[in-house]
Amino acid sequence: MFYGILDLPWWGYIVATLVLTHITIAGVTIFLHRCQAHRALTLHPIISHFFRFWLWLTTGMETKAWTAIHRKHHAKCETEEDPHSPQILGLPKVLWEGAELYRREAKNQETLKRYGEGTPDDWLERHIYTPHSAKGILLNLILNLVLFGIPGLVIWAIQMAWIPFFAAGIINGVGHYWGYRNFECLDAATNIFPWGILIGGEELHNNHHTYPTSAKLSVNWWEFDIGWFYIRSLMLLKLAKVKRVVPKPIIVSGKKQIDAEGLQALLTNRIQVMTAYTKAVVLPLLKQEKQNALVADRDVIRQVQPALVRADFLVDESIRRQLDQFLERNGNSALKVVYHLQQQLKSIWNRTTATQIELLDALQDWCHQAETSGIQKLQDFVNYLRGYTILQSH
Repeated sequence: MFYGILDLPWWGYIVATLVLTHITIAGVTIFLHRCQAHRALTLHPIISHFFRFWLWLTTGMETKAWTAIHRKHHAKCETEEDPHSPQILGLPKVLWEGAELYRREAKNQETLKRYGEGTPDDWLERHIYTPHSAKGILLNLILNLVLFGIPGLVIWAIQMAWIPFFAAGIINGVGHYWGYRNFECLDAATNIFPWGILIGGEELHNNHHTYPTSAKLSVNWWEFDIGWFYIRSLMLLKLAKVKRVVPKPIIVSGKKQIDAEGLQALLTNRIQVMTAYTKAVVLPLLKQEKQNALVADRDVIRQVQPALVRADFLVDESIRRQLDQFLERNGNSALKVVYHLQQQLKSIWNRTTATQIELLDALQDWCHQAETSGIQKLQDFVNYLRGYTILQSH
């Protein structure tokens, strides 16, 4: 019985460990994250109960607590109230003590009350999963010893460390500190890796923070979200129903004005729109400026580039001052016009108390300034804004 009733070859225990931990990751990303926290999809009761049981067995996490903490993270992201921001607490703290930060916040009854609404509240939750969360972990240990023998103790230990390290540490820590960004969302979230397999697709964290209610975390053709693959498989079996995914814009050519529908689409997807401005207008102008600039100015342009392409709060104040000085020296350069209009467009999105008519007037005025700037890239972007509508697609 040293090797349990299954008596696997050495590589079999490795495979078993990877399979078991991957099911746990799938449960976290599909059930806890996308379904419970963000309501991006609904799951058949059979699937929901399986994931609840499995997560109770392998992590001891409570659905309401996990959901509430994650919702609070989005609501208070990168502030002192964020339960686990590496921008505030430091990367080492979140990376190595992420599980402890979770347990601490789980004791905050105000967090559970304010952010934990809508989570399961049936007999199983009230009498087994929540009050006896630790017993699931103990049962898991016993099952591992019976099935795998002494190696099962190692498998159990890896299971216990898997979520605290990869989810609480890597995603909450590295996912807000290092990686690439498709979108300049209003926090520091990054995509750790373009192929989301090991952590169920959660590697695409910048995409998620830009579109938190999307059931699909990949946005580019070269990105892969294995969690979405599982959701699509469940959909084919009629065991899941997707509510929302990242909206896909379509550009209607020939429109002369921004209408009410277009305004709503632009407001809803303003981060996507500003990303398009950076790619279509700012970066080509930067490249052109570098080519035409003197050698000394090329170095300055490289140094101030973050102030033109990154979210404002991620840019050091010294770099912003350096950009202002550079633009002032260059008078009425195209780059100065583009930067001015970029800031103006951001201010329009931030006018939360403005009426629809006021926003339409402000955008029309912005379009007029861009059209009369004499800069072709800006004129092309005006056509993009006027024709912007959304095509929702699964």
